[in-house]
Amino acid sequence: MTYSVKEIYLTVQGEGAQTGLPAVFLRFSGCNLWSGLEKDRASAICKFCDTDFVGTDGNGGGKFKTAGALVRACADVWPDSPGQKWVVCTGGEPLLQLDLVLIESFHAEGFKIAVESNGTIIAPDGIDWLCVSPKADSEIIQRSGHELKLVFPQVENRPEDFVDFDFQYFSLQPLDNENRTTNTIAAFKYCLENPKWRLSVQTHKWIGVP
Repeated sequence: MTYSVKEIYLTVQGEGAQTGLPAVFLRFSGCNLWSGLEKDRASAICKFCDTDFVGTDGNGGGKFKTAGALVRACADVWPDSPGQKWVVCTGGEPLLQLDLVLIESFHAEGFKIAVESNGTIIAPDGIDWLCVSPKADSEIIQRSGHELKLVFPQVENRPEDFVDFDFQYFSLQPLDNENRTTNTIAAFKYCLENPKWRLSVQTHKWIGVP
């Protein structure tokens, strides 16, 4: 399998239950809920995506013909220092490309694997941290994992619709649009009134890092 990758870079996880975790971010190209092109946003299932996942022209991006080549590219950006190696597979929708061969190759290199998925595809075995983030009225097939992270508010998705799903953590993340401040206050109040949920703030945007 050839893997299409938008970018690979070292950063610190900025949102959700693993905020603060140093990791290699592996952003795959492509998504099943939006083409990534602005001309298609109005008709897309997910209309509020804030990420460029089109093509393979980002930092470290490209076409990788083998799992080994992709793992080596990720290992090359990890510092030569003690500490558990993590790779965060994101997109777009990473489960369109992440397969068992790649998972096994990452583990063989000493990486733990985190995945950020929209939940419309069943996750393969072997993922060390699975975060599902439901989008609009897409059908959520993956109903278990480590974290459910809901962008808030969404007309189609209410937090109470997901409380019976099988996740360890439930995170509420304010929608980043022209109403971000209002959305943040609303999410803050919802978490106070419903302590099953944790507030997830996109700290990387606040401090200005990738």
